[in-house]
Amino acid sequence: MEALLKYVVVDDEPLALEILDSYLEKIDHVHSVFLFSNAGDALRHLQDHRADVLLLDIEMPEMTGIQFLKTLADPPVTVFITAYRNYAFEGYELGVIDFLLKPIPFKRFEQAISKIKEFLLLKAQYDHAEELLSDKSTDFIFVKSGVQRIKLYFNEVTHIQGLKDYAIIYTSKEKILLKGSIKAMLDIFPPKRFVRVHKSFIVSINKITRLESNRIILSGQEIPIGRNFKDDLEQVLSAR
Repeated sequence: MEALLKYVVVDDEPLALEILDSYLEKIDHVHSVFLFSNAGDALRHLQDHRADVLLLDIEMPEMTGIQFLKTLADPPVTVFITAYRNYAFEGYELGVIDFLLKPIPFKRFEQAISKIKEFLLLKAQYDHAEELLSDKSTDFIFVKSGVQRIKLYFNEVTHIQGLKDYAIIYTSKEKILLKGSIKAMLDIFPPKRFVRVHKSFIVSINKITRLESNRIILSGQEIPIGRNFKDDLEQVLSAR
């Protein structure tokens, strides 16, 4: 049975809260929804109550969503809501799972909810996958998940995303969630095949199909390029 999730929604616009509340009424796995138009009230609620998902507006008068999220020691899975597309890259550094651009179509909202559910399912399945055995001279690593060891071939990995205390490994066939930071992944994946392009992303060099000024396109995915990683990326690509 699918777990019922507790949502907290923070947005200073009453109409936005009303729309998001109506959208969540159409989602079948919602346990409860708490709506806040004031960031301070939302913070006090989260200090005393557990939430599974946080839908958080960025532009708010008393405190921005970015400032809000930074105050949480152990934030829920978070989706940023914004009218400004340029916030997306900064949000990735805070480990948010998705961005919803106002006005939000319901279909796009459903996609974000599906991404949340998928992550939480992976988290439940792989919470104990903490041990990694690797040999950088080979074409694969073994990932230990519970009592199983999964053989993961490097050439099947497209990219790795850091999210809070976990790393999601994206392959051509599946997604694998591991306990560990994105920095820990750098010690596992061979540097001749993978490059860190953002605080929250590592990509397979061979999977890059297009390089733009501030993003990489690979396997239909857009990956942001962090300012501090541009020079290293250029150096890696020019050496190939």
